[in-house]
Amino acid sequence: MSGGLIGSDVPLADRFDLALVDLDGVAYRGHEPIDGAAAGLTSARARGMRLVFVTNNASREPESVADQLTELGIPTRSGEVMTAAQAAAQLLRTRLEPGAKVLVVGGAGLVTAVRSAGFVVVESADDDPAAVAQGFAPDVGWAQLAEAAYAVERGAWHVASNLDLSLPTARGFAPGNGSLVGAVRNATGVVPDSAGKPSPTMYRMAVDRAGARETLVIGDRLDTDLAGARAGGYVGLHVLTGVSTARDDVLAAPTERPHLIGADLLSLLEPHPVPRRDADGWWACGEVAARVVDGALDLGRATPGSPAAQLDLVRAACAAAWDAVDSGGSLDPATVPELHVDAPAR
Repeated sequence: MSGGLIGSDVPLADRFDLALVDLDGVAYRGHEPIDGAAAGLTSARARGMRLVFVTNNASREPESVADQLTELGIPTRSGEVMTAAQAAAQLLRTRLEPGAKVLVVGGAGLVTAVRSAGFVVVESADDDPAAVAQGFAPDVGWAQLAEAAYAVERGAWHVASNLDLSLPTARGFAPGNGSLVGAVRNATGVVPDSAGKPSPTMYRMAVDRAGARETLVIGDRLDTDLAGARAGGYVGLHVLTGVSTARDDVLAAPTERPHLIGADLLSLLEPHPVPRRDADGWWACGEVAARVVDGALDLGRATPGSPAAQLDLVRAACAAAWDAVDSGGSLDPATVPELHVDAPAR
């Protein structure tokens, strides 16, 4: 056992034939590419790994997302993009008949997805919509949120594309759709249903569309990307280029833990060692080790100098922490430091 982490003796791109790749914080940040993303994905494709980009962003249409990825050096077709807008429209179809009115709060991607699913898009609660579909768009304002609240108060089904509280941008973290959905929820007291991650709906739709022998989910957020992987029964790779940190990995709840941890998307081209427990209770990975003693995380005296050793220390710390907690012990968060992983020189 390794506390929930798994290893791979071969590069991940050789083991998995399909990767479901998050966008913000994984492939790009705002309008800027993340170092190693294009090279990692291009090489993974060359090894036979197919890619589907799965995003909780519901504001844009798949064609727009594909165009941006292509401009960033990752050639992508619209059919290789799965958005939370498409998942929300699919969720609406489980309860509403074609032709039902849906008040849409969000961008063009959500409007298109809802219309394509056979519904009539309206903009006012006075149109008596059967549902409110809410997704992120940078121009969503008070007036639209108020219409959504009025409709939900009158009994409309509230469906959120996703509940991400924050959104990574080139300037920092901005309020995400979950923060805007929270305004409607706070006004109405009604808890919305969500179609996006961490629900595994999008992952299952993407796998059904692509077909796969072994699927790898790649994300930067434990509470959405990796929680969705766990919920759907998929192997999840956490890349340390976005929201969740290595320290977050160590402290992760069982439902949000990654199976694999990598510095960036170039980790698709590498084997992944798995920590092993020795007779003295140390979880060793490479040349470093960690253990938990009386609720405190002990990282030993080693000072990992290389990025590979730093990443191994994260893996060892996760294995030790998760094993302690899962065995009925405790872990004091105050004993878990920030674990820095330098960008590897490749």
